[in-house]
Amino acid sequence: MFNYPVILTPDDGTLLVTFPDVPEAITFGKNEEEALLNAVDALETALSFYVDARKPLPEPSVCPDLRTAKPSALEGIKLAVYREMMIQGVRKAELARRLGWKGPQVDRLFDLRHASRLDQLEAAAKALGKHIDVTLT
Repeated sequence: MFNYPVILTPDDGTLLVTFPDVPEAITFGKNEEEALLNAVDALETALSFYVDARKPLPEPSVCPDLRTAKPSALEGIKLAVYREMMIQGVRKAELARRLGWKGPQVDRLFDLRHASRLDQLEAAAKALGKHIDVTLT
């Protein structure tokens, strides 16, 4: 769902990593492995800017010839719940009301740097009429 193509460009002995769909995400690495590892952190940081600004998340393009990076599993779930909230036009205050939570609890739920609990994310998904389905591939 959040598998974004990355462009790896040689740059003075390192690899510059950019995302065509998320221009705020920029990083580098000494080699391809390190560059792709750093890409995940840069992507999560950049996507957190969208969440903080309450903006829609950029859609990943399909580029079969490019490598991709995606957020970690927990961050991916947070982003999926956030995206559904945006699609439904539900504001954080309304989600807090539906859950019986205080506003800061909902803020932490969507903070990509906060280790939210899965049961909290499941409750938020349920409050939006959805459920979380986890698969191992």
